[in-house]
Amino acid sequence: MTAVTDPVLTTGSGSRRAEIARLLLQPIVAVVLVGAVLVWAFSSDLDAIEVVTLNSTTLLRATWEHVLITVAVTCLVVVVAIPLGIVLTRRWARPIVPVFLGIATVGQAAPAIGVVVLYFLWTEQEGVWAAAVPLAFVSLLPVLRNTMVGIQQVDPSLVDAGRGIGMSSFTVMRRVELPLAVPLILAGLRTSLVLAVGTATLALFVNGGGLGFVIDTGYKVARTTVLLTGATLAVGLALLVDWLGALAERYLGPKGLR
Repeated sequence: MTAVTDPVLTTGSGSRRAEIARLLLQPIVAVVLVGAVLVWAFSSDLDAIEVVTLNSTTLLRATWEHVLITVAVTCLVVVVAIPLGIVLTRRWARPIVPVFLGIATVGQAAPAIGVVVLYFLWTEQEGVWAAAVPLAFVSLLPVLRNTMVGIQQVDPSLVDAGRGIGMSSFTVMRRVELPLAVPLILAGLRTSLVLAVGTATLALFVNGGGLGFVIDTGYKVARTTVLLTGATLAVGLALLVDWLGALAERYLGPKGLR
């Protein structure tokens, strides 16, 4: 008698194995890529101009500044987008939903460099926060929209059941709607994180530091080694951030939905 295999179970198991393999390989690929480029750069015959930028002190400082900008952008996005997304799913807030979604859409659609420059011209501020605030505006939409969609897709019968046992609207939101929306919120945050790493290179235009300084230096002085090193470090950081986001999606959501 021939055994019958359930194609749904087979597909689910295969996708799960592929996801686990990707989670294991992605950080390795990032480290190998960055390591190979750094070995190539430091073993090259660098001239006096390249040595000024391609040294461990400068690269570590630029990478650390890039991480700080990314963290600042992420904190701003989480503090603004998640509470705003929760508010916009309330029945009384429906008339203003198009306004806020439109503003967030404009932020993501507009060129990031234009948003950074406009914010600088408006505030005349420089530094990490002068870059983080406009870049948070650019990165806001994925978390805001996913928060709203995640809460709206919760089964209404679960909400009614919570209210039926005496929970207040706030308690239902905190104990039923928000936990079930966590997977989608984390997916949006993962997208915003990768977007923040990429756009953080623009912080150099407002003296915010970061790897954009290395990339811009390599471009201005026509040194391919400097340019490729800065770009590779940014790519490697984006891969690692995306990997951390994938881990959060897999392990921080409700156990029943993993």
